[in-house]
Amino acid sequence: MEKDLQSLKANDLIERAKQFHCYVIENSDDGVIIGVGSIGPFWGSKTESSLFNIFVDSEYQGHGLGKMIIKTLEMDEYFLRASRIEIPAQKLCYDFKNGIDEVDSEELYRLEKFDSDNFAKVK
Repeated sequence: MEKDLQSLKANDLIERAKQFHCYVIENSDDGVIIGVGSIGPFWGSKTESSLFNIFVDSEYQGHGLGKMIIKTLEMDEYFLRASRIEIPAQKLCYDFKNGIDEVDSEELYRLEKFDSDNFAKVK
């Protein structure tokens, strides 16, 4: 994660925001961003989506913020229209993609979630 954060620049996030929906959590005291998560189409698909860049500042981990980000992403239109969701390195009712439970070349676990009745019923 540290390697990703070091290589991620503000301009990268601006470009991604044109294709994805990005959500942030700010510290109410000082407005500093303490959590972030994004969702977008999986390679332009209208029936598959992927969750990206889900981070919670280490000082705020363990307080349910990661779950709150996931729940928010699961209410987004890209999630609701999808029949399959892919997420790198996360749990919360997601299964290992293709049954592979080892990290890939990017040092991430690949997970996914299926729902044959679409995700519109998920709330």
